[in-house]
Amino acid sequence: MCAKTKEDVFKLVKDNDVKFIRLWFTDVLGQLKSFAITDVELERALEQGMGFDGSSITGYQDIEESDMIAMPDPATFQILPWRPSEKAVARMFCDVLLPGGKPYEGDPRYALKKALERAKNMGFDHFYIGPELEYFYFNSSDGTEVLDKGGYFDLTTLDAASDLRRETIMALESMGIHIEYSHHEVAPSQHEIDMRYADALTMADNVMTYRLVVKEIAQKYGVYATFMPKPMFGENGSGMHTHHSLFKGDKNAFYDANDKYHLSDTAKMFIAGQLTHAREMSCVFAQWVNSYKRLVPGYEAPVYIAWSQRNRSALIRIPLYHPGKEYATRAELRCPDPACNPYLTFAVILHAGLDGIEKRYQLPEPMDVNLYHLSDEERREAGIEMLPGSLGEAVSLAQNSELVKTALGDHIFPRYIALKKKEWEEYRIQVTEYELNKYLPIL
Repeated sequence: MCAKTKEDVFKLVKDNDVKFIRLWFTDVLGQLKSFAITDVELERALEQGMGFDGSSITGYQDIEESDMIAMPDPATFQILPWRPSEKAVARMFCDVLLPGGKPYEGDPRYALKKALERAKNMGFDHFYIGPELEYFYFNSSDGTEVLDKGGYFDLTTLDAASDLRRETIMALESMGIHIEYSHHEVAPSQHEIDMRYADALTMADNVMTYRLVVKEIAQKYGVYATFMPKPMFGENGSGMHTHHSLFKGDKNAFYDANDKYHLSDTAKMFIAGQLTHAREMSCVFAQWVNSYKRLVPGYEAPVYIAWSQRNRSALIRIPLYHPGKEYATRAELRCPDPACNPYLTFAVILHAGLDGIEKRYQLPEPMDVNLYHLSDEERREAGIEMLPGSLGEAVSLAQNSELVKTALGDHIFPRYIALKKKEWEEYRIQVTEYELNKYLPIL
């Protein structure tokens, strides 16, 4: 699919009776922000960008230096299928600029672009990403009343969300997002729609689009969709298993025919970099207090820092090689959750891998036993560390991390750390129902 030009956008607007164009960007936590212009303003927007006040956007500028410019990326133009076809509504993602046209350091999209530029300078033309986002449907946002009692891959009348998934897929495909799979997940009312891999920047845009489309179609059916990592006690949480690989031109830099794992030295060093930095970058790929309710042993979410080919209890899994499918050799990072900021998550996992290549980190031996079944002592003897157990621990590791600072940049890094510290402190001082039920009757 060819990238759209400004001329393509003007033609699509005219041919499809588009009246409104929403300009999309994200704050540092990955929340989608938007304002709309009319078709009359489109030419000016594409030439000069549109000004807005950045002081009200989480993690952006202080009020005395708040003028920002949203510069639409014409390649991302798509018509919103859930809006009326008459006087239609479209969207474009924007790069956020400073007055004068320089990239704004607080824009998460720019942080990912800088990571990709580092990869390019190291000789890698593509960082391909294929994330698997899980989510729940509930009757409303007021609680966790499920729509079905289905389980993994169920195709029964219990799977009450088949029509929702069907319409969601049709909407995503109409917006240029290639869908490979969809199915019921392990927990009741939990679902997954898998997008075909794409370059990291395109995929980060696609993740933002996916989350909105899932929610919009759910709302149309009178239900609520959530990407909250762990909404229900005692059930699996929602993950975003992230498949990724580096390419030089059309050659997969992760593949080596002569290696017993079919992994190149580049791939091994890249994976070693991610394992080495996993703990300190945890508060980016698992950025909420609730994320750490998912990252506990026993619910398919990996917490032990190791890699394996088949072992799904490991942090990084290498999907089995199939002859003739060299291009598909990849790593699967299993710890991110679908409520992360995809721009910052893809940036930090890329930087971690590139650090591994630059510093020639050595990949340890794979762990092919079920890591949940090992004792603490056995894991210690094997040198296997755990991910942080809470957002507070994750933030304390990240705030001293040169890698995370490099990935997020000098502007985002201190603001992000401050926001996460505040969230942890707000949570830490709460008195919960658990405490009242356990302690009030006896203390």
